[in-house]
Amino acid sequence: MSGAGQEAPETRETPDPAAPDPAAPDPESPDPVAPRPDAPAPGTPEGKRRVGTDGDRRVGRRTLLIGGVAAAVGTAVLARGELGHLWWRLPGVEKPREEGVVDFRGARWIAASSANWRRADRPDDYVIDRVVIHVTQGSYRSAVKVFQDPGHGAAAHYIVRKDGRITQMIRELDVAFHAGNREYNERSVGIEHEGFVENASSFTEAMYGASARLTAGICARYDIPVDREHIIGHVEVPGTDHTDPGRYWDWDRYLRLVGRARTSVPSGGAETPSAGSTRA
Repeated sequence: MSGAGQEAPETRETPDPAAPDPAAPDPESPDPVAPRPDAPAPGTPEGKRRVGTDGDRRVGRRTLLIGGVAAAVGTAVLARGELGHLWWRLPGVEKPREEGVVDFRGARWIAASSANWRRADRPDDYVIDRVVIHVTQGSYRSAVKVFQDPGHGAAAHYIVRKDGRITQMIRELDVAFHAGNREYNERSVGIEHEGFVENASSFTEAMYGASARLTAGICARYDIPVDREHIIGHVEVPGTDHTDPGRYWDWDRYLRLVGRARTSVPSGGAETPSAGSTRA
C-alpha cells in the first residue's frame, strides 16, 4: 500500500504574546558584555595586551563583505534546485490540463484527494526513471476510498484490479505520495494492485497482463529500462517499512510480460493523454 504521512504541509506555531522573548537578556544571567571582576584594569600592561587581543578578533568591513557575498552565493546554490522545479508555473509555460484526462488509454479516471499528491510538471521538472509496484492490502473499492480521503496522506497514480481493469487517480505529470520517500515520489510512477501480499491468488493472469501493458507504456514514455533496477517493489524504496508486493509476486513473469509489451510501444510513448473511461 502506498506510504502515508508524506510531504505534509509546513506548520508554524503562533507565538504567545505572554511568553518571554527568547532574544531578551536573562535577568538571572550575568551581563555577557560586562567586565569580569578579575579582568585587568585598562591602561595596565595586562589590560593593554587584552585590548590588543580582542581587537585582533574584531570583524572588519572586508570580512563582513566577503562573508555576505559567500552567504548570498550559498543561498543561491541551495535555492537553485528548488527554483528549477518551479519555472513551469510561469504563465503560459505549464502543460494544458483537462478534467478526467488519463495517461493510459482505456483507464478509468477517479480523482484522488489533492492532499495526497503534489502538482508538478514531470518530466520537465523531475525526471521519471522508476515504476514502483504496490499491493493495496485490501479491495479495489477500499483503495479508492482511502486515496480520496485527504487525511490518508498517500495515493498512487494507478490501481489495477484483479480483473485487469485500470483506474488512474493522479496524472503522471504530478507527484503522488506513494513511496514513503520524497525523492522516489518525485522520480517514479506508483501502481497499486488489488489484493494481499500473503494471498497468491490475488495476482491473477488478467492483473499481470494489464499491469505489464501499463508499465510498458510508462517505460516507453520516459525511456525507462525494463529491468529490476528501474521496476521495483515498494519494499525496495529506501527508508520504507512496507513489504509489498511480497513473496508471491512473480517478478520473472512480470518482467517478461513488460518486455514483450514494450517491444510493441515506440520510444517516447505511443500513448497520448485521452479522456478516461467511465466503466465501473
